[in-house]
Amino acid sequence: MKKLLGFFKEEEGATAVEYALLVSLIAGVIILAVTGLGTKLTNVFTGVDNKIPVPSN
Repeated sequence: MKKLLGFFKEEEGATAVEYALLVSLIAGVIILAVTGLGTKLTNVFTGVDNKIPVPSN
């Protein structure tokens, strides 16, 4: 019975779950930020590429 009560009082498992949720949330925010930044950078480089004249042979 003491082991069972000790198991329910143990908070290490809950802490691990909280850290896992926090890490997944941070990863999601990073993915969204990089995706948005990548799209903007693609547009910038495409605009620059279109302004550079193509040399003729």
